[in-house]
Amino acid sequence: MSKKNRSKKNALVVGVLSAAVLLAAGAGMVSAASIVPGPAGSKSVDPSFADVPAGQATAVCPGAPRLAEGSAEGTDSQFSPVSRSAKTFLDALVVSDASGSVPRSGLAALNGSPLAEIAKAPVSAPAPAPGPPVLKAGVVAQRPMGDVTVVDADPVGGQKAAVAGLMSYSANDGDLRGLAAAPCQQPGNDAWLVGASTALGRTAVLNISNPSGTPATVNLDLYGARGQVQASDSRGLLVSPGSTRSINLAGLAPNEGQLAVHLRSSGGPVAASIQQSILRGLTAGGVDIITPGATAADSQVMTGVDIQDPGAVKSLADKPGFADVVPTLQIAVPGSVDAVVDVRLFGPNGQRALPGGGAVTAKAGSVTQVPLTGVPAGMYTVSATSDAPFAASSRVTRGLKSDSPVDFASSPAAVRLGSQHVMAVPQGGTRFLSFGVPEGRATVSYTPVTSDGKVHKTETVDIAGGTTSVIEVPDKSDGAVVSGFIVSASGDAAYGALVLGQSDQPGVSVLAIQDGAAGQEKVQVTLDY
Repeated sequence: MSKKNRSKKNALVVGVLSAAVLLAAGAGMVSAASIVPGPAGSKSVDPSFADVPAGQATAVCPGAPRLAEGSAEGTDSQFSPVSRSAKTFLDALVVSDASGSVPRSGLAALNGSPLAEIAKAPVSAPAPAPGPPVLKAGVVAQRPMGDVTVVDADPVGGQKAAVAGLMSYSANDGDLRGLAAAPCQQPGNDAWLVGASTALGRTAVLNISNPSGTPATVNLDLYGARGQVQASDSRGLLVSPGSTRSINLAGLAPNEGQLAVHLRSSGGPVAASIQQSILRGLTAGGVDIITPGATAADSQVMTGVDIQDPGAVKSLADKPGFADVVPTLQIAVPGSVDAVVDVRLFGPNGQRALPGGGAVTAKAGSVTQVPLTGVPAGMYTVSATSDAPFAASSRVTRGLKSDSPVDFASSPAAVRLGSQHVMAVPQGGTRFLSFGVPEGRATVSYTPVTSDGKVHKTETVDIAGGTTSVIEVPDKSDGAVVSGFIVSASGDAAYGALVLGQSDQPGVSVLAIQDGAAGQEKVQVTLDY
């Protein structure tokens, strides 16, 4: 072999070996990369939870009922005076933290203008003493009111304050004769209001209040007995900050004897209620404030359903114009599938059978009415379960003669009772707490709060499943006027309502106990970069 050829062969061998070395090195690099941790910038941190600072507690109290005069458009309502005897009061309370420190709180107009002080800001926040919490309250009792009023309170102890308020109205003359009351509600962006009517002689005015500084755009879904009501003016309703928009529902859904409203808003949260009244010819047939109930679900419970003597109710209902004095359950099914609903009615002595067994099919996209008849007079809880989500409300009446005053009320679907539900109570008339337990067993505790800000001894009641417990509210506790309660429950699901009446008139109003104060809220935070 020549010297020249040997040189070419050696160069080829060296090249092959060099390539092998490079491949091996590359393989080593890949292998090393598989076991060596990547750079810090590619790490993913496990999710954690961060505390959300507690915000101000706000409850919006509806204004006094007013006679609707309508408008040129037939939707937005104007109003006129009610009567000479009409009285409207506001009762409110704000509960302290465990150390007895009552947060700064007060009353304000919807536009934010201050009206009255409930409690000054505490100078310091003492640590809770060992033992049971020492609770106090700031109280407003029987303050005359007219327009929409806001109860607000600063956070206390790192949590949102426990606040409650109640508007109560009564009149012995005029077209809005009767008793109406409504709890002050926390604003939100989704609400169900069931039990309205725009039939002949019935007036339903939807009031939407925006207490925030952000405009709210509201859309309404309307459901009647014959299906969903298509109304072009029910979309894109603007509610300016610090204002109330009143809408006569007859302009959107005329001649609907069974009407449910699903309200959804974007932007600022709103508070909504329906002023419902009846006029039979020239005779006033009662007034009510329909407030939001529990959101649509496959189970709903209403308590405080006060049913009159069935024979007398039937006799009155047979008279022209009085068909709606029959106590009823109204079921609104928002989906596209019918709901097969099982309805149970139980009072202090247990379950009472309904005619037909209590099974009913509620048509999709409509409101179905179920008569609550054939049971003895008394206070009941209505439990309804289904295979599809629905919203519900029960309707009761007071008064049994066509030539005498008659009043009515709606008992909205209630939320399950937990810990520290605060509720205000008006003065005068008859007042009852109604607690219902559909299944199992529950213990409910209720603690009176008096007008002097004192929190008194807690009472408890053990309630068997399938029964209703009725407790009369005393006028005073330890010599001071009762202005509210702190209610808690343990065990199986329990529900509660306040039932109001008039001593000398057939007035009635039912208020479901609202959600309790929210504890320390947290949000999940994930870091990934």
